[in-house]
Amino acid sequence: MAIILVPLPATDFDPTEVAVPWRILSAAGHQLRFTTPDGRPVSADPRMVTGEGLGLLASVLRADGNGRAAYAELIASEAFRQPLAWAQIAPDDFDAMLLPGGHAQGMRPYLESAQLQALVADSFRRDKPVAAICHGVLLAARSTGADGRSVLHGRKTTALTAQMELSAWNLTRLWLGDYYRTYPITVEDEVGALLAQPSDFLRGPTSLRRDGPTTLQRGFVVRDGNYLSARWPGDAHRLGHELAALLAGPR
Repeated sequence: MAIILVPLPATDFDPTEVAVPWRILSAAGHQLRFTTPDGRPVSADPRMVTGEGLGLLASVLRADGNGRAAYAELIASEAFRQPLAWAQIAPDDFDAMLLPGGHAQGMRPYLESAQLQALVADSFRRDKPVAAICHGVLLAARSTGADGRSVLHGRKTTALTAQMELSAWNLTRLWLGDYYRTYPITVEDEVGALLAQPSDFLRGPTSLRRDGPTTLQRGFVVRDGNYLSARWPGDAHRLGHELAALLAGPR
């Protein structure tokens, strides 16, 4: 079974994008190894867990019942409560990577980390399985190979779409400001600019319905070799199962 590295920021990661794949991959027998900036336990974006401040949109924007239940299990697990520091991780310590996302400002140290970008780049160089979702795709896109290009240059990918990002921002900016805008440029625009051609970014079908244990068809995942990408928490179940299938196959 594989050791899957899951790097996390100190706060503000999306609970569903971490906990749902963790639950699926753990059930498949894989070991998920968490790593945080200083090796201390961390916590998800509290607004995505509780819905506080989201008003009438809370039922749509926060983690659904599947995500909240998985997160409650995750934070009680020994692996999550005993992470390693980013600086303690070496490329030979893991077989695959899972790059979760999140949109609040606490994500920026994770997305901008040279240490994590180096680990991602090395994983692509070795053709290790890498799965990224939402803003996690941005971490992959910012990681560069020996040629100075993004490791996603020449690959097909998806990520949080501009339509999704701007819709959430426009619906909440009157009282939450730029909570849904991690950077002035959208994830889709930054990732797309680093690809070989615009058509390599795949937006997938428009949907507000999240996938679940029995509704995997609602999720959207793009596979390019050993690289998997997804757009938002609504794709998390599909991403977890597709990574499990990738790890079960010949590599």
